[in-house]
Amino acid sequence: MSRPKTSSPARPLVLMRPVPGRTPVHALWAGTKLITVMLLAALLTFFPGWPSITLVAVFVLATARLAGVPRGAVPSMPRTLWIMLAAGAVVTAASGGAPTLGWGSVRLGVGGLLDYLQLILLAVVLLGVCALVSWTTNAAEVAPAVSTLGRPLRALRLPVDDWAATIALALRAFPMLSREFRVLSAARRLRPRPATTTRRDGLARRSTDLIDLLTAAMTAALRRADEMGDAITARGGSGQLAALPARPRTADALALAVVFAVCGLSIYLETGTSLAVGS
Repeated sequence: MSRPKTSSPARPLVLMRPVPGRTPVHALWAGTKLITVMLLAALLTFFPGWPSITLVAVFVLATARLAGVPRGAVPSMPRTLWIMLAAGAVVTAASGGAPTLGWGSVRLGVGGLLDYLQLILLAVVLLGVCALVSWTTNAAEVAPAVSTLGRPLRALRLPVDDWAATIALALRAFPMLSREFRVLSAARRLRPRPATTTRRDGLARRSTDLIDLLTAAMTAALRRADEMGDAITARGGSGQLAALPARPRTADALALAVVFAVCGLSIYLETGTSLAVGS
């Protein structure tokens, strides 16, 4: 007797929760990872070609392998998103453009499809860089790193410490609010739904449910904010949020050297390809 096929449960998106491990990537200073994100984002902004995307993707995959990030940490994509991506590919493929593929007398331009794939891969690579930082960095280490990196801005009388404290509070509040919203959403799905007789009744019920859900979410957020404020006051105020004594070390210099090498090689390949095409 054959067993019924069961679909594997969808893997949710989990942010700011590091993957357990003591790898060299986990041991890096949080400021080094933030600098890496800024450098790679700037590289892909000014040089968004295939060589840059390929090199950064290889760098992300190699770093994830070194950090021991399991495949289960990658969230699963909903079917609706796959359908939207496929529809976008069909629309852009219909626009044609160089280069052209031919089968006998049939000619098909794939330039639009290649540009679409390049844009999708660019977004995936940038998300991979940010996710890698999230999987290998403790949220408590980000605010002190921001405070240290922003130290030169204090000469301009900019509130760097306040920015660091705000980032620390946001990073600590995000997981709590995410759990609260999931609980509220599950409670809403468990509520019995009254029978609707007309379409207007159904729209009215959905509007009422949305208002109730937003009200409950605001109440939960205010309650969590009050609890967090009491906890911060009991621990000495918001100044302690960015007081973690962490500084870059030799491993951080080596990591930044690798990042600069990736950026330099990408720029060389991009400019060399552009000159070859222009000539």
